[in-house]
Amino acid sequence: QLQLVESGGGLVQPGGSLRLSCAVSGFTLDYYAIGWFRQAPRKEREGVSCISSSGGNTKYADSVKGRFTIARDNNKNTVYLQMNSLKPEDTAVYYCAIRRMPYYASLVSLEPIWYTNWGQGTQVTVSS
Repeated sequence: QLQLVESGGGLVQPGGSLRLSCAVSGFTLDYYAIGWFRQAPRKEREGVSCISSSGGNTKYADSVKGRFTIARDNNKNTVYLQMNSLKPEDTAVYYCAIRRMPYYASLVSLEPIWYTNWGQGTQVTVSS
């Protein structure tokens, strides 16, 4: 059974760092594009970052460029989101999502509708 489990969220002070993980099971990560999304209270879900099945194409929302880094480890079936210089406006529930793609494809999207399977989310709170 296909499953995605996020972890690594928590409470951090402004300027701090967190690393989120998305552990997947029930399938081989090599054939999937992966995205990270977030949703703050009373706001729509927005794309934060994504990485192609090839690993060679990544995208970032303008609001996180230079601060967040996405990475995938297919051997561990895990995708990471390293978040540095966190700001209060980064506070949200963070989700990972996947879409099956041809092996070593470069296409990827930050649009939530493009993805087919989602995790349950992990809360990130940035506050002093």
